[in-house]
Amino acid sequence: MIKLNKEEVMQKSSELSPIDFITYLTDGYLDAIGGALTADNMEMLSAEQHSVLCYRYVLDEVMMGGFIQLILNGYAPYVLEGPFPYVVKKEWGMKDFSKLLYAVKKEYHKHQEELSADMTDEEFMALYEEFSVFDDFDDEFVSNEEQWTNM
Repeated sequence: MIKLNKEEVMQKSSELSPIDFITYLTDGYLDAIGGALTADNMEMLSAEQHSVLCYRYVLDEVMMGGFIQLILNGYAPYVLEGPFPYVVKKEWGMKDFSKLLYAVKKEYHKHQEELSADMTDEEFMALYEEFSVFDDFDDEFVSNEEQWTNM
């Protein structure tokens, strides 16, 4: 398991905004495992560290290009298929966010083949029109992001 300097982490938690603190933590995790999460280094992170990293991926991807971008960039199996949606509800007490993740997961499963295919930039952009249901999910996350991140 990756361990960060506890004193430094406590100091940073009081100095940084919640989103910057999450970035600080997860940058530390990623640095410690060689820069990217792989099947070979997954066991180096604790369940809690994986959960924070999942949230980081949601923040980064959804705030830049929505849940479609999160899916197309390959994060759906890690974020949606693992224990993260359950942890968010049971451990973090974020029932609405968990509900959103389960709704995204349901739509992802319905359209997984189309959303996981190799495609051009034009085909990628067309997905936003074709799967407009994700717009509502994106809007819900963006409108609640500050509250959820603070939690």
